[in-house]
Amino acid sequence: MPVLIAFEAEPYETDGPTEVVPVLDGVKLTDRIHAFERDHGIETRAVSYAGLIPAHFRFGSADEHYLANESSVGPTGKIPVLGCQCGEWGCWPLLARVIVDETTVTWTEFEQPYRPDRDYTSFGPFVFRRTDYEAAIADLAGVWS
Repeated sequence: MPVLIAFEAEPYETDGPTEVVPVLDGVKLTDRIHAFERDHGIETRAVSYAGLIPAHFRFGSADEHYLANESSVGPTGKIPVLGCQCGEWGCWPLLARVIVDETTVTWTEFEQPYRPDRDYTSFGPFVFRRTDYEAAIADLAGVWS
């Protein structure tokens, strides 16, 4: 069954730039990854991830980034879906491989590149209907810059 996706956009800190957090089946990705890491004994901090702050970085457009166009993927072929709680995505990113076909978009092969020993194989994959995924990205047009 496909996962429903949305993106929550809210200020990062008080009066800060917009932070974008994916929401999967009504649960923020930050909450999902915290629970996964805690339950698997790989993270003890209460908070480690935050959303992405498009105003701070050159991610390209929201559709270029989240559809993993060649210009948006890093050397691993993955994109950041979350960044560090400090606001710098490169400090502590959660990366995912994005696979796009005619009807679906899949997030898989999650990794925390600074902790290669962490096993995320049972986190995901998350499969979205492509039409829903693209509609959720289109909703970001006014906040993703």
